[in-house]
Formats: sequence, structure tokens, C-alpha cells
Amino acid sequence: MSEQVKKPIGIVETVLRDAHQSLIATRMPTEMMLPIIDTMDKVGYHAVECWGGATFDASLRFLKEDPWERLRKLRDGFKNTKLQMLFRGQNILGYRPYADDVVDYFVEKSIANGIDIIRIFDCFNDLRNLQEAVSATSKVKAREGRGHAQVALSYTLGDAYTLDYWVDMAKKVEEMGADSICIKDMAGLLLPYEATKMISAMKGATSLPIELHTHYTSGVASMTYMKAVEAGADIIDCAISPMAMGTSQPATEVMVETFKGTPYDTGYDQNVLAQIADYFRPHRDEWLASGLLNPKVMGVDIKTLLYQVPGGMLSNMVSQLKEQNAEDKYYDVLREIPEVRKDLGEPPLVTPSSQIVGTQAVFNVLMGERYKMATKETKAVLRGEYGQTVKPMNQAVIDKVIPGEERITCRPADLIENELDKLESEMKEWKQQDEDVLSYALFPQVAVDFFKYRQAQQEKVDMTQADTKNAAYPV
Repeated sequence: MSEQVKKPIGIVETVLRDAHQSLIATRMPTEMMLPIIDTMDKVGYHAVECWGGATFDASLRFLKEDPWERLRKLRDGFKNTKLQMLFRGQNILGYRPYADDVVDYFVEKSIANGIDIIRIFDCFNDLRNLQEAVSATSKVKAREGRGHAQVALSYTLGDAYTLDYWVDMAKKVEEMGADSICIKDMAGLLLPYEATKMISAMKGATSLPIELHTHYTSGVASMTYMKAVEAGADIIDCAISPMAMGTSQPATEVMVETFKGTPYDTGYDQNVLAQIADYFRPHRDEWLASGLLNPKVMGVDIKTLLYQVPGGMLSNMVSQLKEQNAEDKYYDVLREIPEVRKDLGEPPLVTPSSQIVGTQAVFNVLMGERYKMATKETKAVLRGEYGQTVKPMNQAVIDKVIPGEERITCRPADLIENELDKLESEMKEWKQQDEDVLSYALFPQVAVDFFKYRQAQQEKVDMTQADTKNAAYPV
């Protein structure tokens, strides 16, 4: 081992995005992030994931914060560290496909406001839904020398998802112009020895850096990281210990210590990491005391491996059954989920496909007849509005749910006209910065509510004292 070439592993710190999204429903406010940035900036992380995913929606909807303002403040604070975001392909950060001009403008503004690495994924792994975001990032990179397009493949299990499938996808991702690949294991399904096989095979097929992202939900994540790193993975995603484990990521300090003195040694200083952990620990205790952090999400849920259902999807399903006084149907629904997934072409279960499959399974069980009632999202999937699944969908289900309807075979966004100008004209009375049109595009109602709130706050302010350049208004 000692004669091996040094290959320090890179770590992406998720505490400012996925860790609090997974544990406390994305409720960490910007004010809580700012005091610790200086210390985090000293670690030498590969990147800090701090934006995208559900943070955008939660900022506007629950925290009454401008997500763009958060990004600018984080960018000002992190002098030496790259900032990373999660981007849902053609759905950007919303729940429907957007026109290409909106995708392009969002990528441009994200990089202009401080993002370095854009991690782009699609809930079906339909590469056609990723191409526009990758191309847009590459254009900005060519023009300004900033911007990195990482394509994340949503990891899942099933007949279609063979080693050949993943290797083939890795090659295609390289061909489409991505700068790196991430294996996004959102449900914690990737087992340690499978990771060895998968990373080794991908490394043989592509020259791109490979990052692994997983969750501790099923209890195997840190073992999986260890085997992945030994097999050649370049980067792993971790969370500082008070916000680690459970439905979050493995703990940063643990992985740093694990690889210490090996060729994969990160070189990070445990004293600096301890200061970061000390900062977040009292906040975690407050969240536990207030009930925002449910101790249930901190445990290991082996059902994840048995039923291949991500943790968030399980809790969603339980509350749906509770509302209907049908908690006794829990196991029937768990058995129905893989059947519905198969009917819909065996997609990975990640936002929004996980919610669609789970809700349809609940309906099928409660109605006593499969597809007697189908949600509008199930119909949209069957029509092809979300893109192409890896396996064909069940024809009998198509005939029952959308009889005689025409199905989409092209890239869904090809059917969407450019929409930026239209969106701009709809919201112009609220516009105070270019980025406002993008907030409105993604969440029209929520954004307008926020714009009204912002205006009311500004009216209470002495504008001579306001820092208008940074949109900072002392109230």
C-alpha cells in the first residue's frame, strides 16, 4: 500500500444544502450559514454544495428569503472554495419541463451569481433532458472561463440497470460534453461490493472524474464510500457530523480520518472540522427540541434495501395512508410500488418520479382496482411528458389510463415554445433584479407572495441607509 501513488480523495461538503434538505426539510436560513463560512473556507473542500435542489423553493416559500441573495452572500464569503448546486435538468429547480431559453438563462445567472459546479440530473436518466443544461454551462465556460457541468446519473436497481447500462451511460455523458460524472444514489441502495464493480467498470470506460453521492438511509453508505474510493472514485459527498447520518450523508470527519495515512489522505485538518461541527451542534439540538429534526430520520431503515424506496417517499406514503385511515394497507402499498414502477417503465425513484409512483400505488390499493383512478402526473408519465424510460411502459396500462391518446416520442422540451419574454411581461411590476423573472418562472405564486413581502419590508426601510447594490435593506 505504501508504494501506491498518492491520490487524495476530494470531499464535497453538503451541510449547506443536501444535509439540511434531508434532515430538516431545507429550513436552514442564510443567517445561520454566514458565521461559519470563514472556517469552512479553510478546509480545502473539493466544493461546498450550497444551492439548488429544494433550497430555492424553501427560501421563497418558508424562509421569506431571496435565494439569489443567499447565493451572492455565500459567494462573497467563500474566497477559496468552489460552490456547487443541484439542477433538475430541463425542470431546473421546478416540477415541469421549461423551454430551452429559460434553462439557458438560469444556468447563466447561476454562474454569474457565484456557482462553479452545476450538478445536472434527470429523474428518468433521459440524457435528452440534460443536454441543454450541459450545453448552456459549456457556453458560459467557453466565454468566461467559469462553470463546470457535472451529469448525475440517478442510481437504482432493476432488470434494466446492469453494469453495461451504467458503463454505456458514462460513455454517453462524456460524449455529450460533461466535465465530470456523479453517481447519485438518492436512496442509499448502492452496496459496497457493487460500488467496486461499478466504479472500476466506469473508470475503464471514461476519462472523466467520478463522484459518488449517497445517503446513510440503509446503513451502508460509509462502507460503500470506502470501496468506491479504493476502486478509483475521485470525489465523495459528506456532511459535517452533527448533520450527518440517517437520511443525510456519511460524516465528513469520519471519512477524513478513515483515509488518513493512506494514498487517499485528504490532508484536511481535523481541528478546523471540529470547529465547524461545534458550530452546528447547538443548532441541531435546537431542531431536535423543536421537533423540526425528527429522531426517526437519524436511524437506519433497512426497508430501503428491501423495497428500494427512498426515505422521503416512505414518509410521504405513510401520511397519505394516515389521512385515509388506511394504515393497515402499508405492506400492500409497499408490494404495489415495484409493480407500478414496472408499469411505468422502471424509472429510478427520485423527485418527481418517486412521488408519482408512490401516490399511484396508494390509489391502486385503496381503490381495490389497479388504475381505476390515475393521477394527472401518472397520465403525464404515460404520455411521455417526462421523457423516455429505460424500459417500455405497460401497454395495457396505457390503454386503460390514456386510451387513444397520442404519445410523445421526441424530447419533451422540443414541444415548448421559448417562454422568457412572456414570463417577463407577466411579472414586470415586481421586477427589481434580472433574477426575479427566474424565481417567478419556477414558482409563480410563491414568488409573487415573496415579492409582495419584499416590497412591504422595503417600505418600512429608510432607503438612504439601504445597501441597494447588494439588495440589503435594514428593517
